Amino acid sequence: MTKTTSRRAQYLRGMRAGLPVVFGFVPVGIAYAVMARQAGFTAAETVLMSLSVFAGASQMMAVGMAAQGAGLAAIILATFLLNLRHVIMSACVNHRLPRSGLAARLLAAFGVTDESFAIFTATPAENCTLPFFFGMITVTYSSWVGGSAIGAAASGLLPPVLSASLGVALYAMFIGLLLPSLRSNTRLALLAAATAAFNALLGCVMDSSWALILSTLAGAAAGVFWVHFPGEGENA
Repeated sequence: MTKTTSRRAQYLRGMRAGLPVVFGFVPVGIAYAVMARQAGFTAAETVLMSLSVFAGASQMMAVGMAAQGAGLAAIILATFLLNLRHVIMSACVNHRLPRSGLAARLLAAFGVTDESFAIFTATPAENCTLPFFFGMITVTYSSWVGGSAIGAAASGLLPPVLSASLGVALYAMFIGLLLPSLRSNTRLALLAAATAAFNALLGCVMDSSWALILSTLAGAAAGVFWVHFPGEGENA
């Protein structure tokens, strides 16, 4: 097998790995777009945010704040804080990738979401290549932008109760992606349970959004040193 063929095979394998995300990203993208249109965003602005931000929770929060009259500085700061977990997630992804140029690593970091992070950090070591990761984010990114475009075009046709229910799909999809990895990795399962418990505890003493940010950062940081994956040392 030539080097080019190998890269193509890795890319296609990454696309297949990202396919389950489509079933969560498209409906949630539609729900986000409906929220954005109701908040006064144009269809072009709604899709442009998905093209440039690519972060569902942050985008929903941003359009919600905009609908409540929040200023641009407040929206940017809140989005930055909510996405702080991606700093550690991107570091974990880059740790599993082979050495590459700065442009490739920046592009990979842009493609990191909760779902792509869950898939990539649990994939076997032989799939830890740039073509695999780019194949995966090709599917996740296009499905998110596509869902946003559909929602922006059909926002006036969907009843509010339907658009609200679409948001549940993202959480169901993420749980479905995570469970197979938890069954095969005891340390990862314990870390997920500990992170959830820490989030619940923090939620009793602070705002839930801050609790989510802090517990996610703590869990991701602990996972770098404590969780092992096949091909990267002793497995739990």
